[in-house]
Formats: sequence, structure tokens, C-alpha cells
Amino acid sequence: MKLYLAPLEGITSYIYRKALYQCFDGFDKYFIPFIRAKQNLNFSGREKKDISPENNSGMYAVPQILTRNADDFLRTANQLKEYGYQEVNLNLGCPSKTVVTKGCGAGFLARPEELEQFLDRIFSKTDMKISVKTRLGMENAEEFPRLMEIYNRFPMEELIIHPRVQKDFYKNIPNLEIFGEALAISKNSVCYNGDIFSADDFKRIQSQFPDVECFMMGRGVLADPSLAREIRGGKAADQSDIRRFHDLLYHTYREEVSGDRNVLFKMKEIWFYLAPMFADSKKYAKKIKKSERCVVYESAVNELFANCRFTGTQSK
Repeated sequence: MKLYLAPLEGITSYIYRKALYQCFDGFDKYFIPFIRAKQNLNFSGREKKDISPENNSGMYAVPQILTRNADDFLRTANQLKEYGYQEVNLNLGCPSKTVVTKGCGAGFLARPEELEQFLDRIFSKTDMKISVKTRLGMENAEEFPRLMEIYNRFPMEELIIHPRVQKDFYKNIPNLEIFGEALAISKNSVCYNGDIFSADDFKRIQSQFPDVECFMMGRGVLADPSLAREIRGGKAADQSDIRRFHDLLYHTYREEVSGDRNVLFKMKEIWFYLAPMFADSKKYAKKIKKSERCVVYESAVNELFANCRFTGTQSK
């Protein structure tokens, strides 16, 4: 069994990944949120920090690339190889409209002929391992059999399937029937991704698909950072675990990010997911959300930890 951390743009940066690794670990691979491959060969400062080997020390990190241009993909992959990476991931799953309207992410799925040519070029022109993260299509799951025909032509490191279509975003339930059909015909190793929010969710999916060896989790980890540890039979997070995790995240953001506003933007996003682990936390979560200075934020966080009973994922 292998567990992977999904790449979540703007959230699972190197700061989040390092804190998660140090406090909980449990993952076999940590996927780095997508790099937009472009003709300009230079990585941005943020991208350089995210892919820096020293910022991913101890963990098996996999950078994700977003593009529909094969040459741009290859240039970016070669640059990543210079950083020491042996594996990259192609993003065919991002449902964001700003990405999809450019024909990238899940938007590329609507262009199967172009996608096939793209894959033919990148697999023939690099010796790096390439995994693919995909959705079932743009509009409906009937698009997926054609996509599977294409995927089966190429020697992927693995095919990571999120069994929703683009227009679902993260609503509706994953289409497990289509996932099962894809699993049965795939010539590549298949990884399941979607709606694993608890160890029970994991057991349910695993029992339904006993042949699947890899599972990717994203939002479930944001809501319970100890999820991978729990799935592996370890203990669920307690309040002191979450406090340690929070403090490591917060103080690292303060060191690495300039300005209270930018730091708090990051932390408020984290609390959107963490607050439900505490009973009767709405009042304090609102204070956290309204805080505009770090000193006010720190006071609100201390109040929440002092006054709210920690119930873990039960309070959701």
C-alpha cells in the first residue's frame, strides 16, 4: 500500500509539506503543486523554493507540470532533472476555469487527438518517469473510455484517477463504477484519488478495489493532518499534535513570507479545514478569520485552543 499527498495549489507548498512531514509523515510521495511550463525557462522565486531539494529533504517529492505544449513540458522536465528529480507528474485534472479555458489541466481532456500527440512526444523525448493525474473528462464520464485508449498507449509511472469530471469540481460523489472499469482495462498502474476523509473512507475504497495499491489524498489531509498515519495504524492526532503542527506552520510562514496580511491569508485557509476538529469553534474561527494583524491572530488562536474541546474529525 502506498499513500500520496495530492498537490493543492496555494496550500501544500514546501512550508506545508515540511511541517506535515515533520509532525505526521505517513506518505510515500509528496506531490508538488503544479509548475506552469512556459517558454521562459526561468522558474519563479516561489517555484524555486518549492522544488529546492533542501526544502524537500527526507521525502520523495514529485513536481507536477501544467501545460499543453510538449516542448515546454520537456524543457521544464529537463530543468527539474538538473535539480535531481527522476519523476514528474502531468496535470490533467485541475478543474479551475482559468486553467481550463487555456486548454490545460482538465481542459486538455476535451482535445483527445491533441492530447495523444502531446503524450507521444513527451514519452518519446525524455527518460524521466512520467505519471499522469487525470479526471474522467470535461462534461461526462462517457468521455473516459476514449481517454483510456490513449493512456494505455504510453508507459506511465502510474495513472492517478480522480473519478469526477471537470464540471463537478469537488461536488457530487466520485464515479466509482467508471473507476472500476478503468482499473480493469488499464495497462498502467492505477492510483485512486478522491474523497478519502477518514480511515473508514480509505477502508471502504480499499475493500471495493483490493487490487489498487496506491491512494492519493488532498482535502482529507487538510482536515486531518494525521490521516496517513491513522490509515497505517498509528494514532489519530490529539490537540497537542495539532498545536505543534500549527505553530511550526505559522512560525515558518512568518520567517518566509513578508507582511502580516500574506501570512494570515495562508493561515486562515488552513483554519478553514482545521477548525471543525474543535467543538463549538465557530466564534473563535470567526475571530481568526477577521484578524488583520498577527498579534490579534495569535490571541484568537490561543483562545480557540484554550476554550474549545478537541474532538478530531468527529466534530465535522
